[in-house]
Amino acid sequence: MIEQGGRIIWIGPDKELAKVLKTRFSKKTKSTDINLKKQLVLPAFIECHTHAMFAGSRADEFELRNQGVSYLEIAARGGGILSTMKKTRLSSKAQLQTVTQKFINEFQRQGVATVEIKTGYALDLKNEVKMLEAMKALSKKNSVMIIPTYLGPHALPPEFKNHKDYLDYILESVLPVLKKRGLTKRADIFIEQKFFSAQDGEAYLLKAKDLGFDLTIHANQLSQSGGAELAQKIGAKSADHVIELSDQAIKGFGRSATIPVLLPAADLYMKCPYPKARKLIDAGAEVALATDFNPGSCPTQDLMLVGLLARLEMKMTLPEVFRAYTLNASRALGLEHEQGQLLDGQKAQFIVTESALTDFFYSAGKVPTHQLYLNGKKMNKTLNTGI
Repeated sequence: MIEQGGRIIWIGPDKELAKVLKTRFSKKTKSTDINLKKQLVLPAFIECHTHAMFAGSRADEFELRNQGVSYLEIAARGGGILSTMKKTRLSSKAQLQTVTQKFINEFQRQGVATVEIKTGYALDLKNEVKMLEAMKALSKKNSVMIIPTYLGPHALPPEFKNHKDYLDYILESVLPVLKKRGLTKRADIFIEQKFFSAQDGEAYLLKAKDLGFDLTIHANQLSQSGGAELAQKIGAKSADHVIELSDQAIKGFGRSATIPVLLPAADLYMKCPYPKARKLIDAGAEVALATDFNPGSCPTQDLMLVGLLARLEMKMTLPEVFRAYTLNASRALGLEHEQGQLLDGQKAQFIVTESALTDFFYSAGKVPTHQLYLNGKKMNKTLNTGI
């Protein structure tokens, strides 16, 4: 492999290296030879669905769910998303950066090159912008790429009496501001019973699409809400969760470029059925995996657990898990032209390990020993600890 300017400019067998160096580079070209001693080289992981910026804890809700209180009932009592919203609104930009930096460090430790982070824990223009500005500041301080996603339609904030009025506010007062300020290129919505309907969501998403945003949907997590079908219809980059799918929706993903993002760790915590990964893959769909790390329904960052559940509970093969956490995750973020594979022109983001492939996604909580390279540079074991 030859890297220049943070990108792979050649990759191939050793026997061709001398010829490539002679024909494509002059003797004056400065270079550094890194001998990886026949270690295994893999694309770095891509974490394509997280809620990794928030304040406070919702550990008490875990106990409630174990006692039989449903997610929707907890939300109706003022818990859930609105509980995190109150604490996040009260937090400063600097405080949010400090907390989120720790989460970024943990993802990097596991070999992650890119982390998507959603807003949706502020639910008003001022504080959603605060979250996006905090993400932008973190992007400048980290080698890990941070992909911000606007998730204003995450829940109904207390300032509004109904979902339609809130979506009208977003369409008129929020999306145009985000577009003008260039704080994010992605828009998301939680389409589910007692949250946002597919009909209301379509108007929001089409407006976002007209403004140039890439689209993604929290779809069909608790019911056949129509979100998965809508994602396919409007050409969303991804539809995430997608547990409750009809056979027709599964076949639709096989014909669609929309990536089903599966989040089995969240399903473990929520005691939900696991997504029909085998049926989706057999239908021709390219599935991605992610943690869904968040303070309530999935408070874990463990990539190995996600892959283990995919293998045990969703009947995915090990190669399918690797593909789901690299190339297909990059597709879910619209980054497949520069991330997720070891090819000419791709960013030089890779893992080097003496471990075997079979050591990955095998032991929950245990990442095989490896070294992460981001943009061609070896990452130090000492991670960023401040803002």
